[in-house]
Formats: sequence, C-alpha cells, structure tokens
Amino acid sequence: MNKIIEVKDLTKQFAVTSKLGAKTEFVKAVNGVSFDVLEGETLGLVGESGCGKSTTGRLILRLIKPTSGDIFLEGKNINQISDKELRKIRKDIQVVFQNPYSALDPKMTISDILSEPLSIHKVVHKYQYEKEVKRLLSLVGLSEKDMKKFPHEFSGGQRQRIGIARAIATKPKFIICDEPVSALDVSVQSQILNLLTELQNELKVSYLFIAHGLNVIRHMSNKVGVMYLGKIVEIGDVDEIYNNPIHPYTKTLLSSAPIPDPFNDRERQIIKGEVPSPINIPAGCAFHPRCQHAMEICKHKMPFLKGSGSQHKVACHLIDYNEKFRGE
Repeated sequence: MNKIIEVKDLTKQFAVTSKLGAKTEFVKAVNGVSFDVLEGETLGLVGESGCGKSTTGRLILRLIKPTSGDIFLEGKNINQISDKELRKIRKDIQVVFQNPYSALDPKMTISDILSEPLSIHKVVHKYQYEKEVKRLLSLVGLSEKDMKKFPHEFSGGQRQRIGIARAIATKPKFIICDEPVSALDVSVQSQILNLLTELQNELKVSYLFIAHGLNVIRHMSNKVGVMYLGKIVEIGDVDEIYNNPIHPYTKTLLSSAPIPDPFNDRERQIIKGEVPSPINIPAGCAFHPRCQHAMEICKHKMPFLKGSGSQHKVACHLIDYNEKFRGE
C-alpha cells in the first residue's frame, strides 16, 4: 500500500520568556518524531497529557510551522511549499476536533457550515451544494431536515457527526482525529467510533487517531505510537503493542487501563514521580527518573527506536541489555 503521510524527525520548540524578559527558554513540545501512515490505515497516538500528541497533529495540518523535520503527503514535502500550494492541498488533510461545542460556528446553519468547504475547495458546482450537503448528512446518520438548524439545536454526539461531515466534505485522503470522543458521553462514544470506522471502509481514508483512552486506541488503530515528552518511545502493530509491550512506560500505561471485570486482580504498575518539565528534559532517556528498571546508561545516553520484530520498534536500553545476556 502507498504511504499517505510520512513524518521524519519532526521537531517543534516554543520560546518561553520570563516575566522580566531576562531569559528565554524553549519548550520541546515535539522532539524528533518519525512515523508513516499507509492508505486506509489508522495510526493511534497515545500518551499522557502534554506529551506532544496534539501538537504533532497541528504540525501535520500546518496550523503551526515545525522547528525542523519533514512532512510528506504522498511523497510531496508540505514543509517546503508555498502558501498558495498549501492552500490547494489542504482539502486532502482534514481534522475532527475534540470539542464539538466550540468547533462549529454558532451563527451558521448546518447547510452553511457544510457548504463552506465545498465552496473554498470547489469540490462541486455551487448549484450542487444542497444535494451534496444532503449526501454528507446522510453519510453521518443525520437527516436533510437538519440543514436549516443551528449547532445549538443538536446534542454533543450530533454536533460531532456534523464535524465529521465537514471533515469528509472535501474528499480528503487523511484525517486527523484529535480526541474526537473524549468530550462525549460514554453511551455516544461507541456510535461515533463505529461511524468513523464505517466511513474509513467506504471512503478509503487514512486516520491519525489521537486519544487518551487505551481501549479506544485499540479498537480504532492498525498501528500504535506511544509518546512521552515529545518522543515516540514505542511503535508497532496494535496487537503486538498490546500483547507484547516492551518499553516500561508502555507497560505502565496498559496496566493502568480499566478492565470491565471485577474479579480480575491484575497487578498494576505505578509510575513514580511527576512528568519532568518539557523545558528541562532529563539527559539520556527522558523516562529514566520514573523508571523502575533504569540503569546507569539511561542517565547519559539517549535511546533511539530499534526494531524488536516486524514493524515493532522501541527506544529503550533494556533491549540491548537483554540481547547482550541472551547472547552470552
């Protein structure tokens, strides 16, 4: 299958100046992230709040410019194109936002909201707007009777359906789903997830699915990337990550996920300490101050993603350590 999105060594630093203006420091929000997403595939990004998941999504959307690194859309580097060229390809990369209450303009009707991307990107002729809006509403499970309504007349789940309809209006190749169900009732979340899956199968679109919920990520994704302090520390096929996690941080995340079984007394792994400041990231492995398996090398040498199987890569010195003793 073809690569839709390819991200290479993506970095974003935000300058932070003290109140007196005497010192400028840099928040390393994204710190050398690399991955690719194939046609019709979903890559799930998971990690604690502040690890850089949403910033990565905004960089791909070019809502913010990266400090360094490259983003390729079907082989074309979108970091090296003009604003005019970027405008042309924006229809190929769309987004479903986290909060459906703030994502829709309250002064616009649903017809106007869905007609706007059709007009901007000239998807269909203006005389076909009404027909296309009806088709989009039908795709997301809403009625043509909803066209003249305003956002406040809908529930949270219905608003998110409208947001999804707007995202697919331009017939994109890649959609970034930035925690699309976290603001919804649990009873509605599964409906939206099933809708996204159905649309992916029908439209052959690729997703970058950003979420905190590990069960949601497992349900939606083909591949999973685990982020910590701006870096991907483990990435691989979803079954491999969930059934055979290697990085201590990944193991801890998975052990913290709730299980709907009151008789399951699974041992939980607790992370000690607090997440370090992204301004002063620890030397070596950023996770070593909180890792129960930390070794001396972890304090000084940064680990890089290394394959431990087909498509499964981990950034952890424990791999080298275990391989050394297996070979003796």
